[in-house]
Amino acid sequence: MQAGHIRSLVEGPLARVGLVVEDVAVAAAGRRSVVRIAVDRSLDSIDPQDTTSSVAPLSLDDVADATRIVDAALDAAESLGNAPYVLEVSSPGVDRPLTERRHLRRNVGRLARLRLRDGSERAGRILSVGDAVVTIAADPVTGPAPDLTDVALDELREGRVVIEFGRIDEADLDEGFEEED
Repeated sequence: MQAGHIRSLVEGPLARVGLVVEDVAVAAAGRRSVVRIAVDRSLDSIDPQDTTSSVAPLSLDDVADATRIVDAALDAAESLGNAPYVLEVSSPGVDRPLTERRHLRRNVGRLARLRLRDGSERAGRILSVGDAVVTIAADPVTGPAPDLTDVALDELREGRVVIEFGRIDEADLDEGFEEED
């Protein structure tokens, strides 16, 4: 089994339901192969002029639907023969490197750390992703006022989403907590 061939078999069926193939990997596991396919939501339905709206991540139901589509496409492919394989379909995950414009665009609204080609780093909340520039705002926790920074996409080496564990705003503290008598 070749990753490129598998990609060509599943890209069309997944595109029809608004998903794109981010990665395909095939690894030997004894007499079987493990086929890992990472899928994500297509950005085709977003207005190209819209650089700031958030993109919903894939749900477990979306991944389950993608798994059924991939399974059907691979079962229908006579070119794979009867070689046994284990199929794993998932989203790329929050820890994947952000190396393409589309990766950044899917993460508008999230905190990220960006490494630039010159070795420097920028960190902040992704506010918008245009054709050539990503705009981030420094996290207000790290500074008194959110400074805006534009980073040219061609200067970007990679980025990573910074996982936030339930930031609590002051307004949230006043709601939902009642004193017990």
